Amino acid sequence: MKQINVGIIGTGWCGGIRAETCARNPLVKSLHLAETRPERLAEIAKATGAQTATADYQDILGNKTIDAVMISATPEVLHYPMARDALLSGKHVFLEKPIAIELHEADELIAISHKNKLKFTIGYSQRFNPKFAYVKKCATDGTLGKPVSALVSRHIGRSLGKKITGRTKLSPAAMEATHDLDFILWCLEPAKPVRVYSQVNYGAMRESTGADVPDTQYITVTMDSGVSFVICAGWSLPPAYPNFSMTWIEFIGTEGALIIDDTHRDTQLTTMQKGIVHPMSTMPGEFVEHTYAGPMASETVHFLEAVACDRPVLVTPEQARQVMEVYLAADLSAERNEPVQLPLPESRASAQTAGSAR
Repeated sequence: MKQINVGIIGTGWCGGIRAETCARNPLVKSLHLAETRPERLAEIAKATGAQTATADYQDILGNKTIDAVMISATPEVLHYPMARDALLSGKHVFLEKPIAIELHEADELIAISHKNKLKFTIGYSQRFNPKFAYVKKCATDGTLGKPVSALVSRHIGRSLGKKITGRTKLSPAAMEATHDLDFILWCLEPAKPVRVYSQVNYGAMRESTGADVPDTQYITVTMDSGVSFVICAGWSLPPAYPNFSMTWIEFIGTEGALIIDDTHRDTQLTTMQKGIVHPMSTMPGEFVEHTYAGPMASETVHFLEAVACDRPVLVTPEQARQVMEVYLAADLSAERNEPVQLPLPESRASAQTAGSAR
């Protein structure tokens, strides 16, 4: 085990959590920040005691003393070029989801990380949610028997939905359901997805934003084992839930069933001014005094330990690429109104090219 020097690229909501978690961790020798907003950069630099703070992320990549970077920048189109530059500079990389916009971009990032023998992982934070971890345990230790089906429903508030859709044209599948696709695919390994069918629904978001933005997206995935599962995700809960995320999981097996209520409705605050509110969230995290509500802090520590102690990452880039292929197929299915077979043509072409190269 050794201390490491860490760079954070992007210090918004997620990046701020990454930075503050790193600042509190004894594995981190020095912290370095990159952020384009001067006020936010100064705020996080002061809060974390960062050694350096810059508006240009290339300053971090050019610093040869920095061992690893965590990329939390938006919009999401920046993920691929920033991660590529970081991997080429010899840094271990933690990248917020999605891994990329195009499959060939993901393939390039994976290839560079392997060639340079670098840790490379994607921010599927719900794997670090204790309730989700319990589902994984029961799904793999025989408690539930053989998997039969699964259902996950995830919805966030429309204020947060407007913020997300205002910076990206990615769908609910790519931005919300992606966490649950990753999670259920992980629970069902080694089975592989072979068919995807999806539909989208419109309503509140289209009316409130004036843009062609769906409220929800339903995704049915069929595995090569014969098991199928459904993910529903959306971003149009009423404004009464400012950072609220309602998540519900049903996992059915031959020997049992598990139901997880991860809506945080068990934490209810009632005040004279605001009435009833649900202040906790299954979103990445809110700072609550000395700790965080949500799994992002634990996820950050996991990456630090993977680099400092040379341990494997929990989320491999290959798994993240598979998730990406499934949600791309879901978007294609919704557009065509028909099931889409996997692998997608681009994946078949990549596999053939790799085979020819060998």
